[in-house]
Amino acid sequence: MKVYFISGIGADHRFFIHTRLPKGYEAVYLDYIPHQQKESLPAYARRLAEKIDPSVPFALVGLSLGGIMATEIAKIKQPDFTILIASVPLSSHLPRYYSFAKRLGLHRMMPGAFFKVLAAIKHIFSFKTWSDKRLILAVIWEGDSKFINWAVNAVLEWNNAILPPNLYHIHGTRDEVFPISLTRPTHRIEKGGHLLVMSKADRVSAIIQEILSPYDKQIS
Repeated sequence: MKVYFISGIGADHRFFIHTRLPKGYEAVYLDYIPHQQKESLPAYARRLAEKIDPSVPFALVGLSLGGIMATEIAKIKQPDFTILIASVPLSSHLPRYYSFAKRLGLHRMMPGAFFKVLAAIKHIFSFKTWSDKRLILAVIWEGDSKFINWAVNAVLEWNNAILPPNLYHIHGTRDEVFPISLTRPTHRIEKGGHLLVMSKADRVSAIIQEILSPYDKQIS
């Protein structure tokens, strides 16, 4: 079975460096493609989904923005299952201040480079090892600022009330981007922040392997 990984905003597959799949599963990383002007998030997800091979069994794993993308793709591509990490499956689970920012147009006043600086300042103090610090800074600084601008607006405009079938949701109790109090994860990780895919990598991998276990017979 192929497991397609989709990373967060302005990031790439390197955020999954510590994520481990059981033997027999093939990890495939769906890096973001160039967006089109004024393209909606569902429309972008449909184009991204063209990179998926539906002729073989597959699953989706999405981190943050990638989880929202995975939710939209799951509505049209019918994966065996979908796993969200530090994300939300429904637009109603977004914080209310997102709508406030949208009404005021605050996101248009802040360039993508500004979001990169904020992310770098926050995450540089969130990890103990220098290797992880360097990796996170590299991923953030190499992110496409124009794509970040588009993605922020696309999330604010996103409207979804449909839960895909076979959906699993891993979330940290200290997620500062998508507060856990506003969503309903199937798996909680205590003291996990938004980048728990790295800071709590062993626990995230263990949960993913637990979710995959019923499907092991299909790939043996």
